[in-house]
Amino acid sequence: MKYFIVIISSFIISFGFNFFLVPHEILSSGLSGIAILIGLITPFDIGLLNFVLNLPIIILGYYKLGKEITYNTLLCVISLSIFLYVLPVHAIAENTLLSAIFGGVISGIGVGLILKYSGSSGGLDIIAIIISRTSNVSVGLLLTAMNGVIVLFSGFIFGWDLALYTLLSIYITGKIIDAIHTNHIKLTMQIVTTKGEQIRQDLLQSIYRGITITDGYGGYTLEKKQILMIIVTRYETIKVKEIVRKHDAKAFINIFETVEVDGEFAKNT
Repeated sequence: MKYFIVIISSFIISFGFNFFLVPHEILSSGLSGIAILIGLITPFDIGLLNFVLNLPIIILGYYKLGKEITYNTLLCVISLSIFLYVLPVHAIAENTLLSAIFGGVISGIGVGLILKYSGSSGGLDIIAIIISRTSNVSVGLLLTAMNGVIVLFSGFIFGWDLALYTLLSIYITGKIIDAIHTNHIKLTMQIVTTKGEQIRQDLLQSIYRGITITDGYGGYTLEKKQILMIIVTRYETIKVKEIVRKHDAKAFINIFETVEVDGEFAKNT
């Protein structure tokens, strides 16, 4: 199901590009926007450019984000490149403003779904995820900030009216991403268990977070227990629960939202 969603989301992004943005020379966010820019001023295919530009970033993601998200990203980049190549470039709406708005919304839905299911559409998404994992800044805000250079290029090449349409589309895309992808929200998990060492080892191998452990005992049974505290993103809670239940089906897990993280959030490696 996860891979199916990644492929469908890639189609959604491609649809937003080829039917709303590209026909009006409006650029998207990330490396795909750069691919569109180069494709509009050269004879190179946008789908092929998107794949070539993303390869170095995918390699970076492999070392920083792990195998699973990298494989999902590679699947997305390949799917997106194929759909960009196969789908015709055809303007559904003649109005440039409407195309910028709906192109941004549609692209944001596709990228947001991919991010939500532990993937990335490639390019600047990977860089944004890496920064977001070690800060309190949302992925959507980071993408919006990093895409300023694309807006500048659009202004110099296609004119500042189209640059403003590009800026509007990128801003809308970022807002839609944040509405769907809430991975920047931090949660604190307190795990009370008798299998603290086994859970600790498994968590350190699977979750890119630090862990604090204290000793305690049950108020009723007086049984010795360990209390593990870990701060994770919303979607990492699922993985943590799986690990805990694998070792201790009776473990007590308390989860609450964290307002702010001040200090080392990611695991030291």
